[in-house]
Amino acid sequence: DQALPGETAKLPYAGVGWYRKHFSVPPSERGKIFFLDVDGAMSNAKVWLNGHEIGGWNYGYTSWRVDLTPHLRFDGENVIAIRLDNPPDSSRWYPGGGIYRNVWLVKTAAVHIGPLGVQMTTAKVSESQATIELKANLQNDSHSDQSVAVRHVIYELKSDGSRGKQVPTLELTAGFRESLVFTDDIRKTERTIGKPKLWSVNEPNRYVALTTVEQRGKVVDEVETPFGIRTIQFTPGQGFLLNGKVTEINGVCLHHDLGALGAAFNLRARERQLEKLKELGCNAIRTSHNPPEPELLDLCDRMGFLVMEEAFDAWRMAKRTNDYHVNFDAWAEKDLRAMIQRDRNHPSIILWSLGNEVYEQREGTNWPMAAKLRDIAHDEDPTRPVNMALHVVAASTNGFQNAVDVFGYNYTPFGYAQFRKDNPKLPLVGSETSSCVSSRGEYFFPVSDNKKEGRADFQCTSYDLAAPTWACAPDVEFKAQDENPFVAGEFVWTGFDYLGEPTPFDNDTTNRLKFTDPALRAKADEDLKTFRKIRVPSRSSYFGIFDLCGFPKDRFYLYQARWRPELPMAHILPHWNWPERVGQVTPVHVYTSGDAAELFLNGKSLGRKTRGPFEYRLRWDDVKYQPGKLEVVAYKHGKKWATDVMKTTGPAVQLAMQADRTKIAADGNDLSFVTVTVADKDGLLVPRSKNSIRLSIEGPGEIVATDNGDATSFESFQSPERKAFNGLALVIVRARPGQSGTMKLRAESDGLKPATISISTRKPN
Repeated sequence: DQALPGETAKLPYAGVGWYRKHFSVPPSERGKIFFLDVDGAMSNAKVWLNGHEIGGWNYGYTSWRVDLTPHLRFDGENVIAIRLDNPPDSSRWYPGGGIYRNVWLVKTAAVHIGPLGVQMTTAKVSESQATIELKANLQNDSHSDQSVAVRHVIYELKSDGSRGKQVPTLELTAGFRESLVFTDDIRKTERTIGKPKLWSVNEPNRYVALTTVEQRGKVVDEVETPFGIRTIQFTPGQGFLLNGKVTEINGVCLHHDLGALGAAFNLRARERQLEKLKELGCNAIRTSHNPPEPELLDLCDRMGFLVMEEAFDAWRMAKRTNDYHVNFDAWAEKDLRAMIQRDRNHPSIILWSLGNEVYEQREGTNWPMAAKLRDIAHDEDPTRPVNMALHVVAASTNGFQNAVDVFGYNYTPFGYAQFRKDNPKLPLVGSETSSCVSSRGEYFFPVSDNKKEGRADFQCTSYDLAAPTWACAPDVEFKAQDENPFVAGEFVWTGFDYLGEPTPFDNDTTNRLKFTDPALRAKADEDLKTFRKIRVPSRSSYFGIFDLCGFPKDRFYLYQARWRPELPMAHILPHWNWPERVGQVTPVHVYTSGDAAELFLNGKSLGRKTRGPFEYRLRWDDVKYQPGKLEVVAYKHGKKWATDVMKTTGPAVQLAMQADRTKIAADGNDLSFVTVTVADKDGLLVPRSKNSIRLSIEGPGEIVATDNGDATSFESFQSPERKAFNGLALVIVRARPGQSGTMKLRAESDGLKPATISISTRKPN
């Protein structure tokens, strides 16, 4: 809806919603305890059971639990009702609405593992052995003294999540059989594992502890707790150490939405994002700017990603009228504790972030607020450092630097050297970097190094030089980190485009910034005058290394060259279809992991260039366009390393389709992501093509969503017809639950040869 703010993706999200669930519990279950666990609901949730209000939670990103037992009926129907009230002006991006994460009905015995679960701490780690401290949170809802036995057995954990072989352990603390009187009780024990397999980004080895609670020789509850054994350390001189080895943080920031699928969580969609980030060379994720769904952390554990988990985008000082500041005083401690209690067993997590660019950082008198939150985090988890993502230079000297264990700088590459002079003993990480903006496949001329240029028709050039005034091209950040190797690494803004925040096209008459700070409001009003007559169509961001579909932009190859230097690769930009530019200067840039390259146009050498100090791309800025073939040969240490070719294509004559997976589970959740390409007779993608594509499916499946990565597109994500954007479109399909067989997806476009692809479905095991 173009009348809605671009800041929140021009999508409706505010309002009141109700959910109801009818269910029955047989009388034989009397004596059991029942809970409702909610992984996330947006927002201000209130829960009723059979007409009795039993709890709720305000923050839409927190996981929480309510006890159903006191008002549960065993002789008739039960009704759970959940009311959500998502206020307007509550977010700076698309927050989604409703119950958008998993909800679980949990049944236990009266004596059981409590909501804090089993906390795992690897207190001592060496190559020869690791000492594991286990703290079991026992809960007794029987209202009487109970004799219990708690046992822990440790297994290796396979990559598919199943248990492997049992691990022999030395029991350091005995005496499990004790009386359990109190409602909550923490029982601690220690185990030693010989020659532990350490968790790392390259070898994400894991274990799982099976904890059982026994009464009178019978197991009444058991919980599996996955964990990893590793050491982490942030240092002021070497950066980040994982298992004692310097490990550069090659990270990206992620929002919680999944593009065309919206804010509702889907496991396969998130897994696909992480697979693409692995290909990029990314090894770290920052959860921007809130606790994520728990499954993201499970994936990071399994796939080998480091995680900076963030709690808040605002504290007491508002960024938007109804953002977190309305809850801060009453809820901040509860939300922070809930986040850490839920997630502290994940080996992937290396930092707890207390907040993102909170306005309090501007005044040094506010640093005790940060120190209080830090102490809460340390109380819940003394094993990990605390940081914040700070963008005000004064915060490095006004007291905020004393409230964190690791300082996080946003968009301050020019300040790294001074920071080290001011804070010689404080570790530093680039908590949010670059914010380069680009549109996949869009190139504007003349090419300028001025970051404010390279914008037209509500698109941004893909020469990867454009950025907002407060940001920079990737090369600038690379240089700053190379000049200051004590910086632990970076989290690029962002890994993927996301819904909302369409900077630099975010100041239009539908998107007046609602600041409560008078100075910021005055600045927004002044900006509004400039754009008063413009109705900006942009509804999603331009920041991503991948577009909203997950298609790589040119920038993908710039980061891959830096983050995977061992991978032979070279990439030419722009595309080579410029009939209107014959004889005109059309600069060519090459991203490569090599150290030199030679460029050829139609077989003629345009010269060999060698990367100098602090150069991260090779540039031929005086190339005059002629149709044909561009070819680059990259070299490393004087030897041929990699090649790339960019050809002038013929006209579009056909469609082509490729699926990321041609076999999926028929469970209603598993997905196949199908790329549709507009191609010439030789199968080459035709750049700048915008053909309208009609999609249909036969068999036991359905089209879930479509997209093209165009930040200005207003076609519905559920539409079976989608225009290609610069030659590409995306179709997401799933199988109907329980229906196995083969689905056939067909793509058609007027004047083009259609394409079909088959995807088989199987019933889940």
